Amino acid sequence: MKSHYIDLFSDTQTRPTPGMRAAMAQAIVGDEQSDDDPTTLELCKQSAELMGQEAGVFMPSGTMCNLAAILTHTRPGDEMICDHQSHIYCTEAAGASALAGVSVWPLQSPHGIFEVQQVIDAVRPRTRTAPRTSLLTIEQTTNFSGGAIWPLAQLRAVRDAGHAHGLKCHMDGARLLNATATTGISAAEYASGWDSVWIDLSKGLGCPVGAVLCGSADFIHQAWQWKYRLGGAMRQSGVLAAAGLYALEHNIAQLKTDNMNAQTIWNTLSGSDLFRFDPAQPSSNILRFTFNAEGINAEAFAKRCLAEGVRIRALGGNFIRATTHLDVSAQEAETAAQTMLSVAQAMATRG
Repeated sequence: MKSHYIDLFSDTQTRPTPGMRAAMAQAIVGDEQSDDDPTTLELCKQSAELMGQEAGVFMPSGTMCNLAAILTHTRPGDEMICDHQSHIYCTEAAGASALAGVSVWPLQSPHGIFEVQQVIDAVRPRTRTAPRTSLLTIEQTTNFSGGAIWPLAQLRAVRDAGHAHGLKCHMDGARLLNATATTGISAAEYASGWDSVWIDLSKGLGCPVGAVLCGSADFIHQAWQWKYRLGGAMRQSGVLAAAGLYALEHNIAQLKTDNMNAQTIWNTLSGSDLFRFDPAQPSSNILRFTFNAEGINAEAFAKRCLAEGVRIRALGGNFIRATTHLDVSAQEAETAAQTMLSVAQAMATRG
């Protein structure tokens, strides 16, 4: 493996820039537990305003945002609806079940975007023997389903269907701002009417840690209690929150470039009949593809690419996911695409 590689494994691989590190070093801090950390309070305020919500709470991770929201919106024995490839269902150590006591009804859908009727069909009748369906969750953008963006009308339609059936509606907005960068639709428009929503700071925005969960003032009061139960306050969290404020000011515009770099990779690879993309074309910073040549195994392909200086992620079903971010330049995106093309050609020829 080369000593330096272009890292497309995930946008979680970003590193804080010198400017962000300086902001962290200069942060004014206090005790978060007592609402005395001005930097953390400002981050929560700006994040809530960005998403059109009343209030926010700073969390160590997006996974904790999801779990705190589930714990706040449900009670043990309830059931939640989500997509079958969602992060909540696949990659959070079954926290909803283990800690919230909530069962999950996963919906099968293309690219993580399901239909109103699927939501309606998944709501269980209120009987003595059935779990109470109480929560609907979606991802914007979708994660392992290929970075797809929910159309605003469909997003609102499933939200309205959930509310009509008495459900709380939660948006996993880890990459919500990537959707905004593509469509020009504001985060507040996407999040309007949702009972809770969060954005990740440690992905495309480049922070070393953190996410902000937002909703009504009452919801955040309850979520704060769950944060405390799950591990407590972070005390002088302003050191971390300062990175988030820096990112909101300096790094949001970069997300559009990240999305364009994903298109650059797609432009090169889609010209070859060796690759099959799903979705057919990326709409954000995530590409998901498999191979038309039978002899190419995703795990082997990923290892071969890493040896050639490009790190990507092999998924189930013989799929590859490649994710662009602020630490990948336009030139590196083109280089990575050429490398993946060459590796695929070599493996197909050998096969």
